[in-house]
Order: sequence, then structure tokens, then C-alpha cells
Amino acid sequence: MTTPTAPALTDVDAQTLREWIDRHDDLIVLDVRSAAEFEGMHIKGSYNVPLPLLSEHADELAERLGRHVVLVCQSGVRAGQARTRLNTAGLENAVVLTGGVPAFEAAGGEVVRGAQRWSLERQVRMAAGSLVLAGLVGGKLVSPKVSMLAGAIGAGLSFSAATNTCAMGNVLSRMPWNKSASEPTGRAAIEQLPRP
Repeated sequence: MTTPTAPALTDVDAQTLREWIDRHDDLIVLDVRSAAEFEGMHIKGSYNVPLPLLSEHADELAERLGRHVVLVCQSGVRAGQARTRLNTAGLENAVVLTGGVPAFEAAGGEVVRGAQRWSLERQVRMAAGSLVLAGLVGGKLVSPKVSMLAGAIGAGLSFSAATNTCAMGNVLSRMPWNKSASEPTGRAAIEQLPRP
């Protein structure tokens, strides 16, 4: 007869994370947002390894990270992608902060604020909404074919939701206003982490 095991923890709420920060000396909070987003606001004591760098160096990071790892982003989506990538690299104990950095701040967690920018998700909503509006107005004033732009954006957003990816977000993250003077390199991102 086998004993049922408890399911692996995959998510953590902001209040629990606050308690963990006080309790665990070996806790690593890894923020996978862009350096510019991290600069705008991040959890005190967290480390910034943007998702593209994490994906590229997941094997090295999995070796470097300890037992208690919490992945954070703006909402939890990119942190979930990071968890999946780290799982394939052999690190299966990372958990995702539900609601991201804003939820942590709302729960009274200590954050560090810097230069304020729009979050990447807000930029995606503005770009998508503007393109849909331009397609609809252009379809009425210029040519009915221009309204296909609205359909293309809708299809792209549906694909984005189905695959849990965001091509528009990836493009926007490369724009000059989203670049930080201290965009980390892969080596710098790994070396900033404490050794287990």
C-alpha cells in the first residue's frame, strides 16, 4: 500500500511570501521581468534575471539556485514560463508568486521603487487597443480592408492566450523606453546569485 504524497507546491500568495522572507535565510526571490520593470519597482532583496536570459541560461541557473526559490513578475505569467523552463533544467522546487510584485506590495510587502515606467502588460494593452481602434477607424474612413488589422490583432491576442506567450510583449520589451542602463548579461545575472 502506498501513502499518498502531497502535491508539489507551484504557487505562493503574497502574504505567505512575506512570512517566508522572514523565516528562510536561503530564500531566493527571482524577478524575471525586464531590467527596466525591475528598476521601476521590485521586491526588496530580489534578484533580476529577465525571462529571455533565464531561458537561455536555465541549466546554469538551476545549478546555482537553492531549495527555496520564488519566481516573480508583474502578474505571474512570465514567472510561470520561467518555472516551466527551470523544471526542464532539473529545478523542480521553484514556485510562482500569485499576482506578482503588485500583489506583494498590496499585501504590505517591502518593495524598492525607482524610475516609473508603464508595465509591459499595460504597454501591450495600449498597443493592441490602439491598433484595433486604428483598424476600425481606417476601415470606415480609408478602405474596408484596413479593418482586417483589428481582426489580425484579435487573432494574435487569442493565440497569445492559448499559448501563454506574447509576441507583442517581446517586441515592446526591445523598445528603447524599456531598456535600462543596467540590462544584465547572462554571466552577471548568474554571478549575482548567492551560492547554495
